[in-house]
Amino acid sequence: MSDSIVIIPTYNEKENIEKMVRTVFSLKNPFDILIVDDGSPDGTATIVKTLQTEFPNQLFLEERKGKLGLGTAYIHGFKWALKRDYQYIFEMDCDFSHNPEDLIKLHDACAIGGADLAIGSRYKSGVNVVNWPMGRVLMSYYASAYVRFITGTKIRDTTSGFKCYTRKVLETIDLDNIKFKGYAFQIEMKFTASKFGFNIVEIPIIFTDRQEGASKMSKGIFKEAILGVIQMKMKSWFKKYER
Repeated sequence: MSDSIVIIPTYNEKENIEKMVRTVFSLKNPFDILIVDDGSPDGTATIVKTLQTEFPNQLFLEERKGKLGLGTAYIHGFKWALKRDYQYIFEMDCDFSHNPEDLIKLHDACAIGGADLAIGSRYKSGVNVVNWPMGRVLMSYYASAYVRFITGTKIRDTTSGFKCYTRKVLETIDLDNIKFKGYAFQIEMKFTASKFGFNIVEIPIIFTDRQEGASKMSKGIFKEAILGVIQMKMKSWFKKYER
């Protein structure tokens, strides 16, 4: 068993799942993979089960019934990983918008560089996004600026879903108290880690929009993020963050 687990939530990712699994397992660093599938009607989980016969000790599958939200999928995965002996726990999308090669950079930032949380950042050094329409680039960029303004955090890419957590971060955060389900989940996890005083670093990456499958983005997700940030900040005034 590797000391690193990559958690990949899926919903209708049959075009990408096998290629993603094989790409991660071909990297020079050993990674295990946990797929959290929310009842994909396109047969994503069936493909994973077939691949498990080839990678029985590296590839794991948790199936849930219906779309329960990105945040709850990751929380489910985090709890699963913490029951095992993984020291580095990753988040990554299945659609190749995150380059699997960058998993090594995130791992090294924690394992060698001493970071507690390493973020694959689109905005650490300019704007590194490929194939997004300008409107979406601006919305994402200024959403992060808005989060920095409200929360006071210095993180440039507050909505990034490409991250490496050290085990101690996820053991410290009360995962049952993380409320948001969409992209606000990504903001809430980073904000909470920063409030606990963990060492957070951003590693520049190039984000490439998906080539296969359909985007899960919606206006409701962004609405949750915009309104939720204010609520999250206000609640933090009445919380103690002690390790």
